[in-house]
Formats: sequence, structure tokens, C-alpha cells
Amino acid sequence: MIHEWDLTETNLSRLSEQNIEVAVIPTAAIEPHNRHLPQGQDFLHTKYIAGEVCRNAWEKTKSVICLPGLPYGVDCNLLDFPLAIHVTQATLDALLTDIIVSLHHHHIHKIVIINGHGGNDFTPLIRQLQCEIDVYLFQSDWWKVGLDRYDEIFDKPDDHAGQFETSVALALFPELVELEKAKDGIPRPFRFEALKKGWVQTSRQFSRLNDHSAAGDPTGASAEKGWKYLEIVIERLGSFLIELASSPIDDNFPQING
Repeated sequence: MIHEWDLTETNLSRLSEQNIEVAVIPTAAIEPHNRHLPQGQDFLHTKYIAGEVCRNAWEKTKSVICLPGLPYGVDCNLLDFPLAIHVTQATLDALLTDIIVSLHHHHIHKIVIINGHGGNDFTPLIRQLQCEIDVYLFQSDWWKVGLDRYDEIFDKPDDHAGQFETSVALALFPELVELEKAKDGIPRPFRFEALKKGWVQTSRQFSRLNDHSAAGDPTGASAEKGWKYLEIVIERLGSFLIELASSPIDDNFPQING
């Protein structure tokens, strides 16, 4: 079966007859996640979510397209661990800019970045490009989409490679999860109260947190928990794409009229 919402699977014949309203660009990272999750964790789950979101929206609109995911992300603070791959935010921004300009050339003016890595930040790029060319850009860090329901599903917080991420991995690619290799994920705390309380922020060098690049306890993870959260995310983002595809671009878009 050809997935018509997947740019890598569809073809010129179909695209010539379609009116694509919304393009989705998945972004991710290649980095360590404790000792039990795959290096491609962020890429794999973001690719799946973007594909499912576009599939759901396609069934209702026939006007969305999912581009191939960008696998690499901003990972300079994880380079002390083997084969973390780092590209600068400037490199990501330059690549995304070229992709967005191409989409604009093809008369696609609504573009959604589904981001799967906390080190990537496209907010300044979105602001700048919307001032320069006739596009409307949206970014979603997908793991935040269901945070209002998080405590209904998970009983431990997760910052990196803990119960949440392990549950998502068990749901989507259990064959790549080696739970017996997981370490506790306890990070070395900050020495400054301002950083502990969160009213001052900094970038963390992950090798100073612990020896396994984790900030979250994976115990208690399950595929069932992962699916529950994924279903919330996919339903919400899919609904957004459907609304976005069907909404005309007018003088007040994306604000309401009146």
C-alpha cells in the first residue's frame, strides 16, 4: 500500500492532482538514552508520531504531507558519550529554511515542525521566517502535548530516558529496548538553589549528571503506558492538522476574525 501522505512514497502523478495545504517536518536527534534505549530513540518515535498524525489527517482532508525526518539535532552537551551526533542550531535552521523556501515555492504556506528533541529550538527561526516570506510556521515538541494527562499515566517524572521515554520505546520498538542494561537515571543535582528551583536556567553537560546520560528512572515503564500517552498526542496533533488544513488564510490568520 502506498501511503499518499508520505512524501517518500507518493509520486508525481498523485502530487500533480493534489492540493497540499499543510506540510509536516519531523525533527529529532541521535544521542544516548541511558544504557538500555537505542541511539535513535528521538528519531524513531518522532518519525512514527508524525506519520500517524499525517495519516489521521489525510483520511479527513487529503491535503497534508509528511516530509522525511531530520535525524540530527543539537547535542553538543552529550558529545562525551560515544557516537552522539551534534549539529549546530544554525545548521538546522539553515536546512529548515531551504526546505521551507522550497515548500513555499510549491505554494504550501502552512508548515508544522514536529520536534522530538529538547535540544532543538526553532522559535527564533519561525519568528524570523514569518517576517520574511509568506508562510505560517508552527512548532510542537510532541512530548509536551499530553502533559496535562501525564500524572494519570506515569508515576515518575522523566527528563531523559526515564519511565516515560522507556514506555514509548516499549510501545513502538520493544525489540530495541534492553531493560536489563538500564541504570537508575539519578542525576547529580545542581549546587545552586536558583537552578534547583528553576528561576535560573543553564545548559547541562550530561556527562556531569551521571555516567549513563540519563535524567529519569526507567523502572515501572510499560508498553501500555507508552500507548496511552501516544494516543493522546496523535489524536491532539491530528485534530490540529485537520483544523489547520481546512482553515483559509485570511488577513487575521491564525487569529480569529471579529
